[in-house]
Amino acid sequence: MNSKKVIFQVHRISKVNKEEVLSKAENDLAAVVNQCIAKLVKELQGTNFWKLRRAYTFGVQEYVEAATLCRFCKTGTLLSLAEINDSLLALGDESVEPLQINVLDYLLGVADLSGELMRLAIGRISDGEVEYSKNICAFVREIYRELTLVVPLMDDNSEMKKKMEVMLQSVVKIENAH
Repeated sequence: MNSKKVIFQVHRISKVNKEEVLSKAENDLAAVVNQCIAKLVKELQGTNFWKLRRAYTFGVQEYVEAATLCRFCKTGTLLSLAEINDSLLALGDESVEPLQINVLDYLLGVADLSGELMRLAIGRISDGEVEYSKNICAFVREIYRELTLVVPLMDDNSEMKKKMEVMLQSVVKIENAH
């Protein structure tokens, strides 16, 4: 998917161009929804899309990562799974079960978000935006803390455990950069 394009766009953000960069990133994200996610919704509608998850999971995780990164940069908050799934409802046929992103794909995408936020935080330090970087660090630390409570309860969590290790490394890198 073109979600990586959105992520690369967001990394261009600075104090002076924040509104412009986020507007472009949101437009690119809307294009991902219209071109890729809408197509996925239409193709999977009426099927047992849970059984087909492996075919589309990585694209969905990338989308979650891009969407949550945009939301964080705009509001400092995390885009919820419910908000993402609500946005998908309009893409499908109301007469069949709607495609919904499952909790695992959402959490895997959020785990990937931590790496992008680490890069963003270190870039902001380089540009003298230390307070913004500290806010990012606190946010990533909180996500990590919350996920450490959930991951042990997950049935198939080997992929998530790997991502948790990477997430902890991201937290440490941000903290060490301060």
